[in-house]
Amino acid sequence: MAGLENLFLWLSLAGIVVTIILAIMEFLARRKAMLALAKKEPASPPQTAAAGRNSLGIAGDALTILTILFISLTLVFRGILAGHGPFSDMYEFALAFAWGIVVMGAIFQWRYKTAAVKNAGFIIALLLLIFAIVEHTSPPPLVPALQQSTLLSVHVASGVVAYGTLTIGFGAAILFLIQNRRNSLWLPDKEVLDKISYQAVVIGFPFLTLLIVLGALWADIAWGKYWSWDPKETASLVTWLLYAAYLHARVMRGWRGRRAAILLIVSFAAILLTFFGNYIFTGLHTYNG
Repeated sequence: MAGLENLFLWLSLAGIVVTIILAIMEFLARRKAMLALAKKEPASPPQTAAAGRNSLGIAGDALTILTILFISLTLVFRGILAGHGPFSDMYEFALAFAWGIVVMGAIFQWRYKTAAVKNAGFIIALLLLIFAIVEHTSPPPLVPALQQSTLLSVHVASGVVAYGTLTIGFGAAILFLIQNRRNSLWLPDKEVLDKISYQAVVIGFPFLTLLIVLGALWADIAWGKYWSWDPKETASLVTWLLYAAYLHARVMRGWRGRRAAILLIVSFAAILLTFFGNYIFTGLHTYNG
């Protein structure tokens, strides 16, 4: 099982790398076609570029599906080897986080007919997989606090959906700021990017809430109290408040565009602080990284 886990881990990394390369090639082909049209060149060069773009896009979509399969199999073999869900160490957390980003990126691509935001998310997924490879060890024995496997599995699943979706919102916010400054013809419209970022929070925020609620239930079972103001608990609460502030500003104050995008970027920075808090904070969440 360990050999299969390693094999599909490296295949997952290769899948994301090649997908990103194809996305760059598709971007360059689209740019070349649009520049040719702007110069009123003969029809054949833009048509050739468009054909390349289409074939590259199809290849990228197929590879995205394969990457989802590869990461899923890595998680499956790790689960068989460990005997529990991905919640015992940072390797498993990072692997699950990357899976959530890739899956949600594919869903948002299908929903909004643009791969730009998915590709931005893939860069984060790539960094997480590199981190996972660095952190890869044999499954450690579970400490007592981690032995509520069913509750923890649902807790982590909520986090995977929340973090994966909110990463897509972060990618949309970054692209919005770029588009707001450059008004690029080969990126989605600002309105589309603004809508994607908002929809990502609408989907991800309830799962972020569930993540904290289930974490509190787990804490009561493991440590005898629902909330202890552990540094990582506090960071998760700050993250929740930032996304709640975004929704409030968006719905009640009518925030759109640049201000909303900047708030989403700050909120995602809080997610990263919470996720990697094991290396920063001391407290109840320092078990096994």
